[in-house]
Amino acid sequence: MDDEPRILKGLERMLRPMRHVWTMSFAESGPEALDLLKGMHFDLVVTDIRMPVMNGLQLLSEVKRLYPDIVRIILSGESDRELTMKAINVSHQFLSKPCNTETLKSAISRTGAISDMLQSDSLKSLISGLDSLPSLPALYIEIMQELQSNDSSLRKVGEIISRDVAMTAKILQLVNSSYFCLPRHIASPGQAVLLLGMDTVKSLVLSIQVFSRFSRKVLPKDYLVQLWNHSMMTGQGSKTIARQEHQGQTVIDHSFMAGLLHDSGKLVMASCFTDQYRELLRSAPENNGRSFADREKNIFGVTHAEAGAYLMGLWGLPYPIIEAIAYHHSPVRSMTNEFTPLTSVYIANILEHEASGQDKSTPAIDYEYISSMNLKTDMQAFNSPELHGAKEMRAI
Repeated sequence: MDDEPRILKGLERMLRPMRHVWTMSFAESGPEALDLLKGMHFDLVVTDIRMPVMNGLQLLSEVKRLYPDIVRIILSGESDRELTMKAINVSHQFLSKPCNTETLKSAISRTGAISDMLQSDSLKSLISGLDSLPSLPALYIEIMQELQSNDSSLRKVGEIISRDVAMTAKILQLVNSSYFCLPRHIASPGQAVLLLGMDTVKSLVLSIQVFSRFSRKVLPKDYLVQLWNHSMMTGQGSKTIARQEHQGQTVIDHSFMAGLLHDSGKLVMASCFTDQYRELLRSAPENNGRSFADREKNIFGVTHAEAGAYLMGLWGLPYPIIEAIAYHHSPVRSMTNEFTPLTSVYIANILEHEASGQDKSTPAIDYEYISSMNLKTDMQAFNSPELHGAKEMRAI
């Protein structure tokens, strides 16, 4: 929706070829949009940020409160920077104005594909309502102290964020939005921080509070540390595998980020189902050989892989990362028949579990799938110390 009739008509004309694919309605104001939402179900709302009576921030705040399962996308320009920053916690994605047809169509199409990952509307509502994932308490304190220091360093800030699954996911969501008009996807937290700049990062973290802290009552501290360590080691291993396979730098970067974020769905599930998820963790020793993902599916109707991929997809992360998160337990479900970050994350995740000995229910490597990838590297090389990254990572 948009408040300028001329622009609104232009959008209608641009999207007319999609009328046989999508059901679309257009509104000239926030109140009119809310009236439309009362009458029928919508999967997605796209709004301009500047409108009279009710601006885009106010509209999406109401949409989030009343219809939490609806995906929220906001259109904003450089002159709207202050208002856009305030809209971060009510928007899933940002598109810069003027927005061309292909960018808008791509954003809408991606959202439709991501929606198919979850069948439950109640689950979609819970996950769509998350504007951040909780961080490890020690790292949350560390980032706050660094940003409040008189001599805070962008390098140090980026290094802290890169050690935390939740912070990494959120900073990548923001820096990869088209609002920042960057020429390509950024797959490194350190690079993201440098591009955003200290003033923006301070505003995001200290004023808008895009990061949150895990309550010690939600999940056991030992489990959180284990999860963070496993994620870091899998990210390092995934990057090493992509390098050994002589992949390009983009695939290498995406492999590391996908490995780091592959279990982000566990944070999503813990945030949405705190008591039940804590109980599931307590019952882990009595799993009768069933995988952790199978037990999640039995209790919640969804696994952490699907939940994590859904939220990261809503946040607009690159598709290779989403695919790796979604299928890191079952890569054959992907339609991809060539090496991608999914391949490296799949291998690194299993080998890291085997090396740590912490999850006895992890399935063995599917060598038929590995064979179909025509890997250049012998599987034995993947057990090298380099694969498992720096062992001091376990001290996080």
